[in-house]
Amino acid sequence: MAKFDANSTLKRLQNRYRLVVMNDDTYEEVVTFKLSRLSVYVTLSTIFVLLTGLTVALIVFTPLRLYIPGYGDINATRELRELKMRTDSLEQAVKFKDQYLDNIKNVLQGDGTVKLDTTALDIPKPETIHE
Repeated sequence: MAKFDANSTLKRLQNRYRLVVMNDDTYEEVVTFKLSRLSVYVTLSTIFVLLTGLTVALIVFTPLRLYIPGYGDINATRELRELKMRTDSLEQAVKFKDQYLDNIKNVLQGDGTVKLDTTALDIPKPETIHE
């Protein structure tokens, strides 16, 4: 079983590497970077922390937080639900009113056809009282 040597691990993290970007046609060096594993790790960790912080700040300090379930104001949620119910009932009332006005217009213009109620009624015959 290999023993863990903190000194050799730190040395490996501090080893220097060169990253060269070259033009494929002319083999000319475009950019050269001198990196170590530690610097790459620190850079990526810093970018991750900054992006996470910006995302959290964007959600906390803007109205986007209202889209997260359970994070918004309870009163606002209740008011929104009540407004939705009112809007639905108003839409239904307007639909019925339009239908009523269309029927009135058709009757006044004589355009409408009268639909007769052809439902058969089962009316019992009145009983006669025999004395």
